[in-house]
Amino acid sequence: MTPRFLAACRREPVDRPPVWLMRQAGRYLPEYREVRARAGGFLEMVKTPEHAVEVTLQPVRRLGVDAAILFADILLVLEPMGLDLQFEEGRGPRILNPVRGRDDAGRLRVPRDAGIDLAYVMETVRGARAGLPAEVPLIGFAGAPFTVATYAAEDGAETEELLLEKLARVTTSYLLAQAQAGAQALMLFDSWASRALDVAFRHARTVLATVRELVGAEVPLIYFAKGAGARLDDLATIGADVIGIDATVDLREARARIGDRVAIQGNLDNEVLRSADPAGVRDATMRLLEAAGPRPGYIANLGHGVLPETPVLNVAAFVDTIRTWKWPASPRALRPAPKT
Repeated sequence: MTPRFLAACRREPVDRPPVWLMRQAGRYLPEYREVRARAGGFLEMVKTPEHAVEVTLQPVRRLGVDAAILFADILLVLEPMGLDLQFEEGRGPRILNPVRGRDDAGRLRVPRDAGIDLAYVMETVRGARAGLPAEVPLIGFAGAPFTVATYAAEDGAETEELLLEKLARVTTSYLLAQAQAGAQALMLFDSWASRALDVAFRHARTVLATVRELVGAEVPLIYFAKGAGARLDDLATIGADVIGIDATVDLREARARIGDRVAIQGNLDNEVLRSADPAGVRDATMRLLEAAGPRPGYIANLGHGVLPETPVLNVAAFVDTIRTWKWPASPRALRPAPKT
């Protein structure tokens, strides 16, 4: 039987929407914090497959989500290219030798097989697959070229075409390696796409098209571009099976405009998940499900990643509301009839 998440990616009928969360493995979970403390830091945790597998599996055990996502980071591809990546506590990622122009971009290496240079990630993929139930697929992922370039470059050099072309080639190789290691779906994150949508879309389209050619139709492709909600038609034709939408997009309108072209994933506001109480989260989730409607091709998720301060009880309320959802027999049953 096809797992519920993969069926929804293909717009096949499911008994209820599948649910998972961007950044579902993270600091809001106490068991994650324990692993991070043992590892000694974020990058150390990512590069130790034993730790990365454990963190990948934690949300599945704790929450019962319908898909796991590989625990890694979008910037890992920069190290085999020759950039010095560090994660500073409280400050996040830092590139010690950033790209400042075409000459710097020209010196960047493009590995022939990113799976060899990032072998620890592939070991994590294999270990996570081995530890997951058959009904819970593993999502592999990468950062889209433009978004990764915003971290790699300084002084506006993220639009340097040579840099973006090289990142597209490395990203394609990296995603292919994840699929070969066992990832059952692949997601391309473009969190900074709104800075230059046309540029971001062009290079994302290149990656998605090449990955599709290499992995075939059996591995669903997901594309999430934060801040791109005004370009739904472009998103629907970018080459992904699923598009993620952020919390600024009206889900009901998005479902109507997209129709049956691609599946949609999203888009509960992560701030609501952080700040409401469990009852408020359940109410917001019910409204989300009503907006999505019963038509196939919907995956419940957030409009961005889980915030570190989010109460675990709120995340559980979100997931449990979806797991116990039953489609009403009639669309009119979704909401009480208006009083006359």
